[in-house]
Amino acid sequence: MNHQKHRSIILKHLLIREKKQIGLKFYPDKMVQTVIKGLPKVKWSNEFGMAYIENSPKNLDLIFNDFRGIAWINGNYFFNEKSNAKNNQSSSLNDYRERKLSTDYRSCPESFLQKLEVKHYAFNTCKTYIHLFEIFINHHKGIDLVKIDENMIRKYLQNLVHQVKSISYINQMINSIKFYYEVVLEMPNRFYSIERPIKKETLPKVISLEEVQSIINNTNNIKHKCIVSLLYSAGLRRSELLSLKLTDIDSKRMVINIRDSKGGKDRITILSASVLNDLRTYYKEWKPKTFLFEGAIGKPYTGSSISKIIDRSRKFSKILKKVTPHMLRHSFATHLLENGTDIRYIQVLLGHSSTRTTEIYAQVATNQLKMIKSPIELLNLT
Repeated sequence: MNHQKHRSIILKHLLIREKKQIGLKFYPDKMVQTVIKGLPKVKWSNEFGMAYIENSPKNLDLIFNDFRGIAWINGNYFFNEKSNAKNNQSSSLNDYRERKLSTDYRSCPESFLQKLEVKHYAFNTCKTYIHLFEIFINHHKGIDLVKIDENMIRKYLQNLVHQVKSISYINQMINSIKFYYEVVLEMPNRFYSIERPIKKETLPKVISLEEVQSIINNTNNIKHKCIVSLLYSAGLRRSELLSLKLTDIDSKRMVINIRDSKGGKDRITILSASVLNDLRTYYKEWKPKTFLFEGAIGKPYTGSSISKIIDRSRKFSKILKKVTPHMLRHSFATHLLENGTDIRYIQVLLGHSSTRTTEIYAQVATNQLKMIKSPIELLNLT
């Protein structure tokens, strides 16, 4: 049986005592450790938590040759800049390692953090898993984690139901528990009989074209106008808009490049000509450096700031219902569908893996409903 797909080594640039080194980050594995020990003058860095050897073309070739057929070499961090977000993820996970915790608090095992890094989980997912798993293990203080059985987990989940926790919260809790036992400890299907709560099928909330226009018209300045317009015109998630860089706007092809989005996927979506004109005006006035929308000292805008922009414009538009950034994405998809756009194109623009996810918008599209007359029209009520 080939175990190569289960093993990976992440290459990183390190500077140790003013000398360039190749960092080798890996999840503990006897075969990998044996090969690493055979590398020339290999050393271990406690500061970075990884092995390293001198950075040279010869050593780089040696790494790829020695691990061929044994482990997959992930050079994303090493060979290009696309991995900056994931490097930030690693740094952010180190914040969890360096937290100052009370002596009686049970923190997430190091193996849990390492596996999240190796698997390249999105940082928001990492935060959720760590937070929930720590709640779980602190509920079971004094019990060895490998001795927690299905009945104990089932009872714990029942308590969450009694606390009226949401279905989403309970499902994420199950995901974090299964991640530890099935992925970190490699115990496949150990808790396969744990029942998940049935998720309620809720329809996406959308607003009308007129309401979208009113919100955009009531923004405070050109920057806020571009933020709201982009969310709607391109069907962006809030996190995707926050991550946009100047170089992601391709005015030659009239597309927006969305990189490393939900599920680690890249995609392109449409760039509106009118929005591009506004973006050019915005750029001349605000002069962002790296990210398309920047807050203080060149950092990306915050999610809460975007929500406040929309809420303020909504109030000035005298729209009573709450409008969220994601409702603009829902409205983008629904309005495209109502306008006759093929659902397969909408699927690609939204970044859905399957049209089954996109088909839910057909349930809120009203263009066909308007053609149906209510039977009350057949009555003579005058």
